[in-house]
This record gives sequence, C-alpha cells and structure tokens, in this order.
Amino acid sequence: MTSVTDISPEAFQLPPLSQNVEYAHVLKAARRVLTPCGSGQLVWHVWGEQGADPALPPLVLFHGGSGSWTHWLRNVLPLAASGRRVFVPDLPGFGDSALPPGGGDVDVMPEPLEAGLKHLLGDTPCDLMGFSFGGMTAGLLAHRFPARVLRLILVGAPGFGIEPLVPFKLKGWRHLPSTEQQMAAHHHNLQALMLHDSAAITPLACQLQAANAVRDRMPGRRLSRTDILARALPDIQSPLHVLYGDQDPFYLGQVGLYEAALPAAPRFKGLREIQASGHWIQFEQAETFNAEVLLILNARL
Repeated sequence: MTSVTDISPEAFQLPPLSQNVEYAHVLKAARRVLTPCGSGQLVWHVWGEQGADPALPPLVLFHGGSGSWTHWLRNVLPLAASGRRVFVPDLPGFGDSALPPGGGDVDVMPEPLEAGLKHLLGDTPCDLMGFSFGGMTAGLLAHRFPARVLRLILVGAPGFGIEPLVPFKLKGWRHLPSTEQQMAAHHHNLQALMLHDSAAITPLACQLQAANAVRDRMPGRRLSRTDILARALPDIQSPLHVLYGDQDPFYLGQVGLYEAALPAAPRFKGLREIQASGHWIQFEQAETFNAEVLLILNARL
C-alpha cells in the first residue's frame, strides 16, 4: 500500500474541481432543487427529466458518509439514459444540505428525506438505492415509509453489527497545515477504505474526497457499528437487492455473515459481488456496476 510519505507533494497541485471535465459535464446536465430541512434546505440534483419514460418509476440515490451527490458521479447519466428521472440529494448534514433536525446520526435521516420526496414526487413511489451510510438511510426510510419504495438496492451497507476482520485506520486531516498534507491524507483514506486499485485513486477521486470531507458536519456517527439495519430487515416489504465489492473491507472474508442476515427481509432477492473493487464500487467499477443496477431495475418486481 502506498503511504503518505511515498506521494510527491507535486501530485496534489491540482486545478479546481470545477475545471474537471468529467465533473463539469455531469453537473451541467442536472437541475438543482431545494426542499426544507430543519432550519435550512435539502439540496437535490435531478437528471433525466427530458425524455424520461413516464412508465418507469423515478430512481433515488443516497450517497455515503462524508459524501455528497458526487459519490454517484459516474452513474447518474447512464442510469438516466435508461429512461428514468434520477434524484440525488446531499443527505442532511453533508454536502450543501442543512443539518437534520433532532440528532446527528442515521436514525434522524428518513423524515427530512421523505418530506423532500413528498415535495418532489407527491405520493409516487420510487426505486431507492443507497451506498454505505446512505444504504442504512435507505433501509430505514423503506422501513418507516414502505409506500415510498418499490425496490431497495443496498450498496456496501453497514449496520449489520459486523466488524471488519482487518480494521482499517483512517488518517485525520483537518489539523494538517498545508493543502498538500491534507490531500495526502485523503489519498491514504481512499486507499484504506474506498478504492481497491491504486490506479483508481485519480486526482478526481482525491478532489471529490477532499471536497466532500470538508463539508461533513455529522461527526461522531456510531450507529453504523450496530445492527440497526439488520433489525429493520424483517419489516422491509420492498424487494431487496444487495451489491458489494469483492475487496470491500466491510465484507472481505465474511460475506457469509451477510448471506445469513439478509434473508430476514421477506423479499430478499440476492447478494451480488462486483469484482476488483473496494467500498466505492460505483466509482471504481462504474461500467460493471451500472449494468448490474440496470438488470435489477429492469427485472419484474
């Protein structure tokens, strides 16, 4: 594994994220929408409104912890191209969205998100996919608001009371005095948790990580270390699909524990592995991931 001291500081002399062609192209295609959230607003981005097939349900994506809509940067356009409207919020307390009312962990997420969906979609149900912390959020929303969710897709979701076999250690960065040192720490954290192949830790990946981490205002989240999602499974009525990366530290060496827990969901449909990927599979193996998701979305309920 590459260490922080192995990385030349010159590697982090990067242009602003807004100048990245891939990022700018995806953002330009979106419409930005605001809904209430506590004392502020929840920020959503929407793709695919023009040319969407009205017979297809909308698709809603929830990002992971210390993230924003950009966790789905390489997925929103291909998924929208399938004929769906794609709605992606910055979850409460992350990205550009206001803090959630009433707490600072996953258990307070569903209510402001459902209120936002009510504003955007009325009573129209959606297909819902959540990544990591957003997977726990999606599961709890499906549990509390069952009429909202047609299909539920969890991507690398914790909340099963399963600790990684090999603990990973993330580096702090806020105390570091220079941008170069901070970016080196973000590089380390991407390799420790998010991405398997060091070649996937591109300047864009580092920039997204840095931009998202600095806007995380939800410190001290602890419920991901509990079985909060596993306890909700028996009452989730939506068809449930689960995707994970074969090198994801949360799943590595103990997929059998997840296989044993997931059938508690009455309509559990399967656990699918994405090869050669870590935790952030939809970025590292975007083409394979998008194809798998479309197979799920196009299957019969």
